[in-house]
Amino acid sequence: MFVLGIDPGLSRCGYGCVEQSGRKPRAVAAGVIRTDPQTERPLRLAEMQVEIRALIREFEPEALAIERVLFQRNVSTAMSVGMVSGIVMAEAASAGCTVIEYSPNEVKESVAGWGGADKEEVGRMVQTLLDLPKLLAPADAADAVAVALCHLARVPAQSPRTASRTAAGGRQ
Repeated sequence: MFVLGIDPGLSRCGYGCVEQSGRKPRAVAAGVIRTDPQTERPLRLAEMQVEIRALIREFEPEALAIERVLFQRNVSTAMSVGMVSGIVMAEAASAGCTVIEYSPNEVKESVAGWGGADKEEVGRMVQTLLDLPKLLAPADAADAVAVALCHLARVPAQSPRTASRTAAGGRQ
């Protein structure tokens, strides 16, 4: 199974692609999409949409796992994160991907063993689980990979990519 994990954010949106074809997951790509906070929000959202669409086209994931937006103290930040999440989910669904949301606690529990893990613990577990030579940086990239790993841990192995893509109505 090939999963694209997303840690949504308007200034920094982490992404991580992970593949699992046997028992051991393999890191394919990880990074962060950045937008300029000085640019107007609609333009930043349009830029994010273009970048997310390009990622989905490049990696052709079977599933897109995204961290669910939960209440935040800063309402403006929560609104922006929610807007980015909507764009990501719509782009993935339009491309024929299965879209799944996970809470931050579900991600932490799946990767680090408990829902109260901090960012450093999650980053170290991502490094360990994928046999990476060093921690992923920035933390948004590691968080996105953790979301993808969470999905792999919670969903049983699927059939080959083409079979699931055809069943989901996506491209062949």
